[in-house]
Amino acid sequence: MLPDGAWPGLHDFGRWIARWLYRPVYRIRVHGLSRVPPAGPVVLVANHSTLIEPPVIFGALPRRSVFLVKSELVTGPLGWGLRRIGQLPVRRGEADRGALTAAIGVLRAGGLLGVFPEGTRGSGDVERAEQGAAWLVRATGAVVLPVATRGTLRPAGSGRRFRPKLDVLVGEPFSLTVQRGRSGLGEATEEIRRRLADLVHQLDEQRAASI
Repeated sequence: MLPDGAWPGLHDFGRWIARWLYRPVYRIRVHGLSRVPPAGPVVLVANHSTLIEPPVIFGALPRRSVFLVKSELVTGPLGWGLRRIGQLPVRRGEADRGALTAAIGVLRAGGLLGVFPEGTRGSGDVERAEQGAAWLVRATGAVVLPVATRGTLRPAGSGRRFRPKLDVLVGEPFSLTVQRGRSGLGEATEEIRRRLADLVHQLDEQRAASI
C-alpha cells in the first residue's frame, strides 16, 4: 500500500536504486530479513545517525515501504521524487494531521510504515524517542518491527577507511498494547525505545565480535 499520488512503478525503481546506491562506498551487510512480516500493517522503527540509513533500509526491505520524512527535505526536485515514490513529509514539532491521516491510511490498508523515533539524527543509541510510533500502533493495531543500523558514523579518533562495514539488523516483530491516555502512550513509547536500543546494543556486540 502506497499513499495517494505515489507511482508504484517509480517506487519499485527507487527501491532498486536505493539497494545499490551506497554499495560502492560501504560493505553493506543485512541480517534478519526473514523477520520482516510479508504482509499486514507494520510500524518499522529504526535508529538514525545520518541521512544514509533511510535509503539503505528502504532498499534492503523485501516489500514496499513508506517512511515519514521531515518536511524540510520534501522541496524542489527531491521533494517531487520522494512524494512520487510514496514517502510522507511530516512537520516536526507539531501535530501534522495530514501526514498522520495518510500514515494511518497506509497501515490500515496493510502497508509498512517506517519511523525514526529519535526524531533527530544523533549517535543512534536511542536514548530518547518521540511518541509517534506508539500513537500509530494504538490507532491501527500494527505490529512493531525494530531495525538497527551501525557503520555510517566514523568512530572517534579513527582514520578514513575504504568501504567500511555498514550493518542492518532486523529484529523480531512484536505486538504492543497501547493503553488509553498520555500515560499509556508514554509507557508504550518507552517499550519501543527500549527494544530498539537493545537491538542496537546487540548489533554493536555482533560487530565487535566480527572485527
